[in-house]
Parts: sequence; structure tokens; C-alpha cells
Amino acid sequence: MKTVETINIDKEYLDWIAELSQRYRQSQIKASASVNNYMLRFYWSVGQDISDRHYENKYGTHFYKRVGQDLRNALNLRKGFSETTLKYTKYFYELYSPLFENRLHAADDFELLFSIPWSHHEYIINKVKGNAEKGLFFVRKTLENNWGRGVLLNFLDTDLYENQGKSQNNFKRALPQPQGDLAEQMLKSPYNFDFLQIGEKYTEKSMKEQLVKNIIDFLLELGRGFSFVGREYHLSVGGKDKYIDLLFYIIPLHCYCVVEVKITEFDFPDIGQLAGYVAMVDDILNTPLDNPAIGLLICKEKNSVLAKYAHSKINSPIGISEYSTTKQTLPKEYQDTLPSPEEISLKLPQ
Repeated sequence: MKTVETINIDKEYLDWIAELSQRYRQSQIKASASVNNYMLRFYWSVGQDISDRHYENKYGTHFYKRVGQDLRNALNLRKGFSETTLKYTKYFYELYSPLFENRLHAADDFELLFSIPWSHHEYIINKVKGNAEKGLFFVRKTLENNWGRGVLLNFLDTDLYENQGKSQNNFKRALPQPQGDLAEQMLKSPYNFDFLQIGEKYTEKSMKEQLVKNIIDFLLELGRGFSFVGREYHLSVGGKDKYIDLLFYIIPLHCYCVVEVKITEFDFPDIGQLAGYVAMVDDILNTPLDNPAIGLLICKEKNSVLAKYAHSKINSPIGISEYSTTKQTLPKEYQDTLPSPEEISLKLPQ
């Protein structure tokens, strides 16, 4: 009789073991997902009962503690059904039920709710402040990108939901996840350049000079994590000297960001030049620790239709946004009611 040690191991056998291992892992994942699905449906039903029957009003502040203890006794459990979990079942139901009662969403959207872990739902409920559409958006994103709790929590602290669709970019296609989502949520449109001191007939050169002169305001407008590297950043390749308008490093993304500024409406040649600069940065400046560089074109008008065509076939990660130099002012009817600077100064302590 052959023992394990004397079996002649061949490639076919090893492939079979690898296949069995993969099938086992998949069955574990499916079993886990199935258990999670049924548990969340149970939590939904508990939340619905508590909400519909108004048990909190009937039994007072110790209701959840009592329910948890009674359920543990009935099921002979040492732990589980904490006060916090039971409260969140009610929050869970009351957050999302109006979406489906009013038939605003299809049955597929309803099924999404039972497809992510309960701990993810707790994070989402805490952060969306009663906005069910925003909550469902993050449920969908979690599934699409397989976000763990830490990644989800980071995205919940950003303006990803509010900024979706406001800029033109190909980051999801051109970058690995989650970098693609992170890059997308860091983009704005429009950028507000009202801090610039420019005349009516300004040039691209004068605008770039003003942006660098007001670099602190510019960095604040770009958003958290941008670090300024240089203006007219020199790169040499193929015997040609090239100068990048503005070069930044985005610390959370661990990547360079090439920024080109145009004072005209976007056109196709703009994106070709920017893609070339991004490729050069990847080749010349990037280290093994850096993620792929991204490009950002900030123009007076982005022309969404042209922008969509422009980056749809480009492999370099490129974003296209607009800028505005208009200062925010109050409507005329309110301006007339405000005191003048002189009147304010008279009221201040001398």
C-alpha cells in the first residue's frame, strides 16, 4: 500500500489540488455571503418591527437592553443582540425603506442592501446623516470595488458622492482601484480662482504667474494632500526640452499630478500634450514607490462632449476641469442693507 510519501506527484495532480483549493475557497465565500444575506434580511425585519410597532415609545429607554437579554435567553446565547446592534436595525430600516416604498428604485437596488457586511452598514448610517441616496451610493461603491471597512471609512470622509459626474476623467479605467476612485473624488469642477489679481485681458502666462504667486490659495483650492513641486518643470527627452506648466505631488495617492492651464475652451490637442507629459513623468521621475502619474487640464470651458470623446480612448489617466475667476457677491437688494466699512469701524472698540 502506498503512503502519502511514496506517491509520485505529477503536474496533473498538483493542478487538481489547486483547483480543489480554489473551489473550496469559493464555497466558503459563497457560504459567508449567504449567511450575511440572511442575517441582514433578519436585521431589516427586526428594524421594521421596532419602527412599525413603536416599541421605543411603549417600553421606554431600556427597551433595547431588555430585547437583547430576552433574545439571548430565548436562543440560549451567551452574547449577541447588543443594544447598539438592535438600535442600528431600526436606523437601517428607516434610512432605506422610503426609497423602496415609493418605488424610486428597482428590486436590484433593494438586493444590494443585503450584499455588504453589517459593519459597513453601521459606518454608512453614521456618515450619511439620513441621506438614503447617498447611503445606497456607498453600498454600491463598496460592492463594485470590494472596499474593506478602512477604505470605505476614508471615502465616507470625502466629497465622493457630491462630486460624482462634475468632472470629466478616465481615472476608473486608466488607474487600478482604489486609486482610480481616490483620484476621481479629488477632482473639482469648477476650480474657483477668485483669489487671482488679474485684469480683463489676461494671458496664460500671467495666470500661471499669479497661481504660483498665490500658491497657498491655489493649494487650498486644489484640495487636501497636494504638494507643489515646481512651475515650468523641465524635462528633457529625445533631445527635446519640455516644460510642464505646474507639477504637484498628491500625497494620499502617492503620485505626481501634471497640471496644464488653458484660458480658452478645451480642444483635442490639449489632451495630447498633457498625456505626453504624464508619460514622461512616469518614465523619468517615478520611483518604484510612486503610483502612476495623473494629468489635470484646467481650462476656461471644458466642453463636456469634446472632453468625453477626448479621454475615452486615451490610456493615460487624465482629468478635465473648468476654472472660474468670478468673485462671489451678494444680490444687489442685500448689498444695500449692509453697513459700509467706515460704519463698521465706528462700532469697533477704539
